[in-house]
Amino acid sequence: MLLALPIYSHALPSDANQPIKLLADRATYSESTGVTSYSGTVVITQGTLKLTADNITVNLSEQRSIQSAVATGRPATMQQVVTAEKGLAKGRANKIDYNAATGIMTLTGNAKLTQNGASFAGNVIRYSLKAGDVEATASGNQRVELIFPPNNNTNQTGIR
Repeated sequence: MLLALPIYSHALPSDANQPIKLLADRATYSESTGVTSYSGTVVITQGTLKLTADNITVNLSEQRSIQSAVATGRPATMQQVVTAEKGLAKGRANKIDYNAATGIMTLTGNAKLTQNGASFAGNVIRYSLKAGDVEATASGNQRVELIFPPNNNTNQTGIR
């Protein structure tokens, strides 16, 4: 177990250097636009990052690197090991937008993200793959819900 610790403590930088593996029932690519569409239980993995959806559309640069991706599903999901201390972050939403330049994933529609025992829920959640930062917003009558795990220190008292 201790041997794996250095690998996971640098998971974010190493994920970007890993090959991208994609599985889908159907794939279409347009040379003129650089847009690739995948459908039918699509799974994309890169290092510890995993994205699953019913449909994913990927925009490629002229150098054939990913600029952005949009995943839709019921729900679309993502997960990534943040660090050994923070563990696995898992998210789900009706739509997940990924911006490769900023490393930001935006989860929209019934969005939920869990990380290190805490959960964030709202209409829109912005999650930074690089920093592990989370921003949740609500819309209409919906409110943002945050749930934090209890502190394991038994000498502290809770909010009264």
